[in-house]
Amino acid sequence: MRASRSLLLGCGAAALTLAVTGCGSSTGAVGPSSGSSTSGTAAVHVDVVASTDVWGDVVTQVAGDLAGSTVRITSIITDPDADPHSYEASTQNQLALSKANLVVENGGGYDDFVDTMLKTADNASATVLDAVDISGKTPDADGELNEHVWYDLPTVRAVAAQVAGVLAKADPDNAATYAANQQTFARDLTDLESTEAQIKAAHGGEGVAITEPVPLYLLQACGLENRTPAEFSEAVEEGTDVSASVLDETEKLFDDKDVALLAYNKQTSGPETEAVLRAARANDIPVVPVRETLPAGKDYVAWMTANLDAVRTALG
Repeated sequence: MRASRSLLLGCGAAALTLAVTGCGSSTGAVGPSSGSSTSGTAAVHVDVVASTDVWGDVVTQVAGDLAGSTVRITSIITDPDADPHSYEASTQNQLALSKANLVVENGGGYDDFVDTMLKTADNASATVLDAVDISGKTPDADGELNEHVWYDLPTVRAVAAQVAGVLAKADPDNAATYAANQQTFARDLTDLESTEAQIKAAHGGEGVAITEPVPLYLLQACGLENRTPAEFSEAVEEGTDVSASVLDETEKLFDDKDVALLAYNKQTSGPETEAVLRAARANDIPVVPVRETLPAGKDYVAWMTANLDAVRTALG
């Protein structure tokens, strides 16, 4: 991930600092906030901020019925139709981060704005879970890191487990509930992994093309081979021009029927990706739309189920 394609911090830090002056920071690394309940006892509230609604939904799966009441979750990037890379910071998000007990970020350069805003908000006490760090994934020999780890089911399982641990420490009375919800979510992920294994058994080694590396972890888990020139997908992700020779090489994948499908990031587009989309359609190569944020009306499991169903259908 390059800085040019990181989610953008569009507002000046100084202006945001003024906006949150006087706002209290988190009460502790995993300490909940509290308020008066109707019975006069202290009501526990754990404030959670996630950089995207994908990670916000993972927290929701762990919180279960306590989401929205005991566990108050704010997701910063939520628009299902927008390019996440066009995000600009808001004072509302800055305020949420200033009060957060737990922050779940993607990491890997994808959402550096979270760390920037946390520093501006002077909230050093929040527990921060970095999904890329949790994944253990490192750059390849060329120094490239695919930071789209929410398409990697083992990473999502590991993040959910850490979320459950943080919530249990902040709210011990509901620790068993968080553990049970996390285990249920883990079983759902195991079912998804079984689907990946079935696709791999039937189609392992078949070639695919991508516009960006967004879905690569899922495609690789299905045993599929990315045959897209690296120069093409890297240029698209960085927002730089694709050379004519690289574009020709990419389009030739479809002309020669070297790939079984095109995984197309529908949240970002440009002349090069549209040219590749036309080439796929002209050669009757199935197109599988992929996204960086949750589709409207779907949770994480339903979304990944739909992605795998689309891949399996495209492969026939």
